[in-house]
Amino acid sequence: MSREELERVVVEILAGIAPEADFAALAGNEDLRDALDLDSMDFLNLVIGLHERLGIDIPEADYPKLFTKDGLLDYLAAKA
Repeated sequence: MSREELERVVVEILAGIAPEADFAALAGNEDLRDALDLDSMDFLNLVIGLHERLGIDIPEADYPKLFTKDGLLDYLAAKA
């Protein structure tokens, strides 16, 4: 999957969790939890959504790698 396709999946999942979230407006190194006002449950729902849509297992130890837009997309690209 291309990075653009992965970003599209992330945006679709986020739309169900935080409809007002604008993932495209985030800087690459910006903490998406703070920028999109995601609480811990929202973040967990994002991880679950990614697992369901992409079939990627994301262990809890890897969660910090997903905290920024670039980190999230890099992680998914490496696993997809």
